Amino acid sequence: MELTNRNALICGSTQGIGLATAELMASRGANVTLVARNEEKLKEVRDQLPTPIGQSHNYLVADFTQPEKLKGVLENYLSEGNKVDILVNNTGGPKGGPIIDAEISEFLDAFQQHLICNHILVQAVYPGMKERGWGRVVNVISTSVKQPLDGLGVSNTVRGAVANWSKTLANELGRFNITVNNVLPGATNTIRLQSIAEAKSSKTNEDVDAILDAMAQQSPMKRIAEPTEIAEAIAFLASDRASYVNGINVPVDGGRTKSL
Repeated sequence: MELTNRNALICGSTQGIGLATAELMASRGANVTLVARNEEKLKEVRDQLPTPIGQSHNYLVADFTQPEKLKGVLENYLSEGNKVDILVNNTGGPKGGPIIDAEISEFLDAFQQHLICNHILVQAVYPGMKERGWGRVVNVISTSVKQPLDGLGVSNTVRGAVANWSKTLANELGRFNITVNNVLPGATNTIRLQSIAEAKSSKTNEDVDAILDAMAQQSPMKRIAEPTEIAEAIAFLASDRASYVNGINVPVDGGRTKSL
């Protein structure tokens, strides 16, 4: 599953699943371009990424709450001759809460940050992938596209939209040897999961550790995943080994999702 000479653009890559993916792909020979909002963190991560074959790494400063600026950043990056063979769409989810209480603005913001920005990214890198006859798009979504999660109403809604957008893309782009797949993490040891647990604790007065343990118990494996375990699935789908895997959802949740 080596990624030598592949150029990977990885979103949300200064922490959590995105960071683990960037580190893994770099260790397998990819040239990694990080995408996130905080330039200081981006520089720090870039300088620490592995370079086993002397490859070079880069970063882009972009805020997914500003789609037009994201589009401009990508246009400048590609106009300088940079290539993208692998795109990993990965963005932090919206705040939790019952869907009946959600403001309209929450849906619009989440739709923009997830589906619209994902689409901007794909539209930017697709021409180069098509020209070279090879491309991988991996979207990090959630198991909620198979089984909605309690207390994550806005996220459930928007994640489902992203999954269907992805499947449509897979149908359209497969002929150009561009695959589009989704990785669906279950409960994973990230800042996002910690914030969800803390938000629930503030409403119920339940201990945060007890909440996290209850999440772990929902999986047949009785534990929470590590970001590196999600990254392994992403890296596989981005490799030549996954050349005929297209248009699928891959849950990485220890078996928590009840459906097949």
